Amino acid sequence: MSTYLSTPGQNAEALSAPGLAAQESAWRRWLWPSLFDVIVVVLPLWFFALSGDVASALLSDGDTGWHIRTGDWILQHRQFVREDLFSFSKAGQPWFAWEWLSDILFSQLHSAMGMKGLVLLTIALSSLYLALLFRQMVWRGANIFIAFPLAMLGFGAASVHLLARPHVWTMVLLALSGWLIQRDLKSPDRRIWLLVPLTVVWTNLHGGWLALVAVLGLVAAAKAGETLLGTGSWKSVRRYGGLAAGCLAASLVNPYSWHLHAHVLEYLNAAWVKELTNEFKSPVFRTENMMMFELVLLGSLVAAGQMLRRRELVGPALILFWAHSSLVSARHIPLFLTLALPAVAEELGRLWQAWTDGAGKKSMAGILRGMAQDAQPAIARASVWAVVPFLAAPWAPIRWPDNLAAESFPIQMVERHRQELVRARVFTSDQWGDYLIYRSSPEQKVFVDGRGDFYGEKLARDYCDLLNAPYTWRQLTHKYGFTAFLVERKSPLASVLRQAPEWRLADEDAKALLFLPRK
Repeated sequence: MSTYLSTPGQNAEALSAPGLAAQESAWRRWLWPSLFDVIVVVLPLWFFALSGDVASALLSDGDTGWHIRTGDWILQHRQFVREDLFSFSKAGQPWFAWEWLSDILFSQLHSAMGMKGLVLLTIALSSLYLALLFRQMVWRGANIFIAFPLAMLGFGAASVHLLARPHVWTMVLLALSGWLIQRDLKSPDRRIWLLVPLTVVWTNLHGGWLALVAVLGLVAAAKAGETLLGTGSWKSVRRYGGLAAGCLAASLVNPYSWHLHAHVLEYLNAAWVKELTNEFKSPVFRTENMMMFELVLLGSLVAAGQMLRRRELVGPALILFWAHSSLVSARHIPLFLTLALPAVAEELGRLWQAWTDGAGKKSMAGILRGMAQDAQPAIARASVWAVVPFLAAPWAPIRWPDNLAAESFPIQMVERHRQELVRARVFTSDQWGDYLIYRSSPEQKVFVDGRGDFYGEKLARDYCDLLNAPYTWRQLTHKYGFTAFLVERKSPLASVLRQAPEWRLADEDAKALLFLPRK
């Protein structure tokens, strides 16, 4: 026994005291549930799975469908996509499938588990996003009374764009990158250079990698301003400028090299995209999640002012840039939240410290301070219980979806007329075009779908015009050779087609109308 426990110069007694106590403490730390586990697991699961139909929450965007089918094609042909796969309007023309890595993952999950796999992935990534935000807020000095409400606000506001689409990767990776950058700003070390290989993966998962380059560029510019004010150094400017350049260079590691960058920049700078694409339009402050966004927005502007008083420019630069971006385009709201919430938490932590310092134990401030201190260990650590629900979720007695959201797509109509639609040149909305691709690809070809960057301004304008049934609708119909219309009941085009003698109503239900040529 003693031979087994001991090594030269070390006896069993030496092993039994502090070493085993530390080991036991570590095991307890990982096995005992924490308040952090509850927050980052229960909140997303409640939001997605228990508050209603999970398909309505996550599968209401048709882009999920063409991402799956793109991944199917890549896996089947063992090559990258170079040209269009899905349309009759631009068949065979060059196309950048820049989210190919996400497409493959979507395809594999869909093949193995159906839509259930994509739902589980999205919920897991959403929880990871929340966990990274929450832990960064705690790391920056926030207690439970600050971090928890901000996490609730941030997650609620970000839900405007929480869908089973590749952009969820950008939310997670930006949260991780933002934390790495903040750690490096406080204590520089070599780990920050992990952002360079991370960019390679990010570039092939989703086009949001540009946000990282923008953030690093803003940090470098802010550090230059601090240097001029006498609170920074040119060494930091070179460090973050070099990081931005390194990440930009790393983004060239993709199937399309620099041509992808030219394409993305052209698309993002196009005025027609902001005019015609809903998610690129400014947000409308009429919903609950937009009210949450508004609260964070106002709080972040106050926080930026406090930082400027201390001659700190990095936080204000990030907040003001992304606040502007989120007001111009609603799709940037989660990016703004990711970078602004930890800064707001840090400023609220400073205010809390000033309020509770010197307060008596029996005063309100003293009582709350004691409660926050007691809760701090439980929110500053995670245990294995944070991942157990996601490992068990596939076997949970939940009605998992087997299709895209029925509230958003003409599922029954497409099932009844699938063969007719496959043979036809169908005009329908871009979202319903996505569903046709998901349901019947590769046989089904569509006029347009959710790939707005591919179709271009001229075709996009013709599509939007035809949706609104202009007086030129017949000319557009002949121009593109449509042989079927699948439209929503209340659309202007449906009213016109009902009166047109050359078209007949072939079928209708509560959601859709199908018009075919009158023989």
